[in-house]
Amino acid sequence: METIQHGRRACCLSLATGTAAALLPWAARAQGPNGYPDKPVKFLVPYPPGGGTDVIARIVQPRFQALLGQPVVIDNRGGAAGLVGTELVAKAPADGYTVLFTLSSHTINPAIYAKIPFDTARDFDPVGTVASLPQILVAHPQFGASTVAELLALAKARPGTLSYATVGNGSPGHLAGELMKLRTGIQMTHIPYRGGGPAVTDVLGGQVPLLWVSIPAAAAHVKAGKLKALAVSTLKRSAAFPNVPTMQEAGVADFEVDSWYAMFVPAHTPRPVVDRLNRTLNELLQEPDIRTKLLEQGSEGVGGAPQALAQTVDSELAKWARLARDANIKVE
Repeated sequence: METIQHGRRACCLSLATGTAAALLPWAARAQGPNGYPDKPVKFLVPYPPGGGTDVIARIVQPRFQALLGQPVVIDNRGGAAGLVGTELVAKAPADGYTVLFTLSSHTINPAIYAKIPFDTARDFDPVGTVASLPQILVAHPQFGASTVAELLALAKARPGTLSYATVGNGSPGHLAGELMKLRTGIQMTHIPYRGGGPAVTDVLGGQVPLLWVSIPAAAAHVKAGKLKALAVSTLKRSAAFPNVPTMQEAGVADFEVDSWYAMFVPAHTPRPVVDRLNRTLNELLQEPDIRTKLLEQGSEGVGGAPQALAQTVDSELAKWARLARDANIKVE
């Protein structure tokens, strides 16, 4: 009799466990073979809310936490062109619970700052590239130029009187603006902000006439007619704005600034943890809904192995160092 009762208890326990797993479909795969993750994971975004990096992180976050099996919390830590938040990740425990969710300023800052509080190549392990996209040059609707040609004519007629905003020193938009000056010979003043949200707000309000920014930060305002798009920074047009020409199509030769969003963890994070994060990223980037949401923001899902991102970092550290030298871009 006791054997029968024991069997019934085991059966009921098995059914209860199975029911719980059915109610929480991700529970069974919440932990990898090394127990990771067993608590919430933080996406540290080193820019304020409302900018392109924040927008992309919030597209990825819900599915990432569902697939990972633990809450994923977005922590915005803006300041110093992303250096403040990035330093926090560099000094965080190498356990996979603090993930740097950043953009390609990560490889630009070392080229333009005389000193930064971490080593970009040595203090981070790559997880994977989330998305790639152009920078977009936008203007206030009442600005006196609606094409790049008109902008260049205006800048040459009024040298040194125009200014352009970006999300901060060392951002891809900063490089796009300085490359535009280098390739065309115009004079413009760079106005760096603490992120895409504040920069967009001031251009919408007419405080600054022009803005170089990643498309997600400006897309909704362009579509609503609150900003007008003049050009994109890549060699091909954006799928989100197919009618907006590239800078080269607009007559500026030898112009290309690609930008990307990617995930990193502190150096020496255990390989199984990095692999788990990478698999989760690649899995969600295959989902049509995620790819559509990214495309609506003018970006394309990338994914791939950590080694591919490592190669991007190495090549861009050299590339942006050359451009910073040629354009004399320095930030004290």
